Amino acid sequence: MNGAADVRFFPSSDDDLAYLDTGSGDPVVLLHAGYTDHRFWSDQIPALAAEYRVIAPDVRGHGASANASRPFRWADDLAELLRHLDAGPAVLVGVSMGGVIATDTVLEHPELVRAVVTCGAVTGDFRYTDPWHRELQAEYARTLGAGDIEGWLDAFLRVAAGAHRDLDALDPEIPRRLREMARHTLSKHTPGETDWHVRVTDSWPRVPKIDVPVLTVNGDLEPADLLAAAERLAREVPDGRAEIVEGADHYPNLERPDVFDDLLLGFLRAL
Repeated sequence: MNGAADVRFFPSSDDDLAYLDTGSGDPVVLLHAGYTDHRFWSDQIPALAAEYRVIAPDVRGHGASANASRPFRWADDLAELLRHLDAGPAVLVGVSMGGVIATDTVLEHPELVRAVVTCGAVTGDFRYTDPWHRELQAEYARTLGAGDIEGWLDAFLRVAAGAHRDLDALDPEIPRRLREMARHTLSKHTPGETDWHVRVTDSWPRVPKIDVPVLTVNGDLEPADLLAAAERLAREVPDGRAEIVEGADHYPNLERPDVFDDLLLGFLRAL
């Protein structure tokens, strides 16, 4: 895995954003899940960098990237980075928050995107409606409000196992890595600070205009509403495909890296 010494910094319009840039060939951008950083992709980076130029940013407010000091959109940050690196059009691969960034970017900056792979996410308009996720959101708010960082981290890790399993069903390295990354990102923020992030809205009506290949990859243990929304995304774009990873939930690249990598590399090589 690439270490901290390989992280570079881009002087964006609102302070420095960190990113990894390794390998050579057609550019593939890896967009991590919320509260993590580019290390979320440690299982994928070496395999991909053997054939492609891999760019793995730390999203603003995460990892080694600066926090926001004014309103911003994820898609605009990514567009600024890709233009700086002369790396577009690129294939965008995102999980959870990163998947939303991928679809936001193809909607807002289509000239910079060659293809999209989204996992555990569809567009920024999607919201979980199942009771388990609603309870989890309430637990996030309760623990943060009480300043209970360890309680918040425990709640955050529940997403990795999902609604139907305990964490002991996972390789213990997965929750260990997630906790380490999330603790670091959380330490960058303070209770009650301004959330400067501006959401991209009205995305579903624009989905049929996405004219690049789209692949959705989701664990079969995800809630039915997420899986249905992923099928809808793949169906409504002109060139879309939905794949399911058996025995995985929200982070298929962590739980089943062999299957995930095969799907991803097969998609990339066919472009």
